[in-house]
Amino acid sequence: MLIGDVARRSGVSTRMLRHYDALGLVRPTGRTVGGYREYSADDVRRIFHVESLRSLGLSLKQIERALQDPAFTPSALVGDLIRWTEDRLERERELLERLRAVDASAPAGWQDVLRVVALLRGLDSASAARRQQAVLTQPEGVPVPVEVLAGAVLAESDPHVAGALRWALARSGSDGVAALAAGVHARDAGVRRRAVLAVTAMSEAPGATALLTDALGDPDPTVRGHAALALGRRGVTATVPALVGMVVEGSHDVDAAEVLGTLSRDPRCADRITAALTDELAAPTADSATRIRLTQALVELPGTTAREVLRRLAHDDDPAVALVASAFLTVLDERSPRDRGDEDA
Repeated sequence: MLIGDVARRSGVSTRMLRHYDALGLVRPTGRTVGGYREYSADDVRRIFHVESLRSLGLSLKQIERALQDPAFTPSALVGDLIRWTEDRLERERELLERLRAVDASAPAGWQDVLRVVALLRGLDSASAARRQQAVLTQPEGVPVPVEVLAGAVLAESDPHVAGALRWALARSGSDGVAALAAGVHARDAGVRRRAVLAVTAMSEAPGATALLTDALGDPDPTVRGHAALALGRRGVTATVPALVGMVVEGSHDVDAAEVLGTLSRDPRCADRITAALTDELAAPTADSATRIRLTQALVELPGTTAREVLRRLAHDDDPAVALVASAFLTVLDERSPRDRGDEDA
């Protein structure tokens, strides 16, 4: 079969068939008396084999390897194709995200586009210092795509870069809170921690309270803690169980105790907090260190009820707890006359 006939029947151009011949991929078995290429039935089958592999995305060099290497198995070929396709899709996904980020910034001109591209490249740097610089060197008053900042916040592990990103995101306004919503509900606990920490920096923005309230029920104690501290400082009494739990666990217990003290200024909440701390003190699972932290938390509470509990603890069977309670009672008794003097003045 001459080259023209093969081209018509296979759909492969004569130019490509000559290229295959030059590369050694498909060489015609014979030649006519006039020197024209003459393809056998096996040659035509090989052409279809090559075209099939090309349709899968293989390069001509990869096809040559597949056809010539006896050890090259179909499973290895499929495995390579899967990896190449995954890499290509990942590169295209990254390109799509970059394009969306540029589009979200509503660029008015090429300078805006170049600025966003420079930010994206800076955030992709392997150097934490360069990532931080990319955030902090953005011109004042020039909007930064919220989606870009939110995505970077959720992915950033370096604490200094993360702090700069949270600062930049907080300046973006309420849109930043909405952009973090997916992170607050992510499967990965690390992502949820970074998301909630960023939301706490914008706790006054619309939507922040709802996200932080959702985070109070998070299975991760760090996520719950960030949310409880932020909401507690805003006077949300639903945080009391989580804050008491932080004192028991020793996780940011000093901060938690201070917030409990602030919430206790509301008489309707004071007795509830005192009762919760007292219950934990009496829990059979509470060891000495836990009971000392609970005792210290009681010191932050105003009113006589907490003082009475401290007086009982000054005679506790645990010498360490009794010593701490006695020391705090002495400090409180010395402080009281001054407080009364300030009130009289």
